[in-house]
Amino acid sequence: MRPRLVATFTVLIVLVVTALAVPLGLAYAAHRANRLLLDRRADATRFAELADRAAREGDRSALVPEVTRYAALYGAAVRIRDRDGTLLAEAGRMDVDDTAATRTALSGRTTEDLPALGPFGPRAVLIAEPAGRDAQLSGAVLLLAPTERARRDIALVWAALALGALAVLGCSTLAARSLARWILRPVTDLDRTAGEIAGGRLDARVDPGVGPAELRRLTSRFNAMADAVSAAMERQRVFVADASHELRTPLAVLSLRLENLLPHLDAAGTPEHEEAMAEIDRLAALVEAMLALARVESGAAAREVDAAAELRPRLAGWREVFAAQGLTLAVELPESCPAHAVPDAVARVADTALDNAHKFVPPGGTVTVTLEEAPEGAVLRVADDGPGLGGAERADAASRFWRSPDHANVPGSGLGLAIAAELAKASGGTLRLLPGSPSGLVVELRLPGPAGPQP
Repeated sequence: MRPRLVATFTVLIVLVVTALAVPLGLAYAAHRANRLLLDRRADATRFAELADRAAREGDRSALVPEVTRYAALYGAAVRIRDRDGTLLAEAGRMDVDDTAATRTALSGRTTEDLPALGPFGPRAVLIAEPAGRDAQLSGAVLLLAPTERARRDIALVWAALALGALAVLGCSTLAARSLARWILRPVTDLDRTAGEIAGGRLDARVDPGVGPAELRRLTSRFNAMADAVSAAMERQRVFVADASHELRTPLAVLSLRLENLLPHLDAAGTPEHEEAMAEIDRLAALVEAMLALARVESGAAAREVDAAAELRPRLAGWREVFAAQGLTLAVELPESCPAHAVPDAVARVADTALDNAHKFVPPGGTVTVTLEEAPEGAVLRVADDGPGLGGAERADAASRFWRSPDHANVPGSGLGLAIAAELAKASGGTLRLLPGSPSGLVVELRLPGPAGPQP
């Protein structure tokens, strides 16, 4: 938008400068032509008086030297004819047709206007002046005056106008850029702040003190809206965290009391007791998952971490779990892999992916964990050769409380991948679920490099 505003302002400035400079240049050219006409007409009038006197006295001895001296001094051409058109005196080279000018002068009229002058022409102008008084015309004076000096003056003025116009255009363009930047700065700040809020920085705000009054009101209202949304989300997170935290103690007490009831139950009530204990365990796991999600959403700060160092101790524990279930855990880790992430986020995402894999991959299967440095940062992949998920299921799997219809009876809260996605978002990265080859599921976490996400 800024280039369009600058272009619009520049076009308007060009039109204004052109509307001022062109008429001014043309007016000066007309003024300089009038000056040339007046100067040379005065000379032609003097020659007309000399020609009239020579015609009355019959003596041209004073006329010819004067004409010759004038032509040599000014580089002009002078031609004097009598009332019959006969040439009386001539000096200089007059290489133009003077028939019309002679007719004008012999009719008693003088040259009133000159053709328009410019830096490139015409090179000379013809001025006609009648000799004699009133009806007693004795001849005509034709003066071919060079325009070199007048054209040079016009060229200098036009060049000065062009340089001035360019200077005004340059200054005006800079002013237009500054004006456009000032007008659009609130819009730019709004765009940047909206992106930061969308990226998880809920405390980002726009400076309301810049730009036009209308945009300042817009930024103030945007900040008020962001404050209201942030406050509502904070209240929601606090409620979830408080509710989850407060539920842990009653659940622990209820679990303990149910365990204490076991010696007092007969054999017929044992299955029901086991189902109740399983439900209590599932509810406790759900509360823990909700509490973990609330902590992630509260805005943990991302920083530079060593993803490989975070993964090694977690993967060592998972090896025993996978070996006990008859699964193979293959690991490919570099010595070090710096990344920009929430502390412990890489390990928790790997825990979620490995927990799902050990639930759904049949015995004899293989789960591969790879961590590698990429041009944009670090990439963690947890791939298995289990049944995998369909395209629609992969799109919904990171939603909260989502459970596959085929795995409804498998233990879990339905929040694991949602927490992993939030951790990836808080770290400035992305979490994707991809199909395995030839079967299975690939959980891919992409993180920015140590410098953090690029704006």
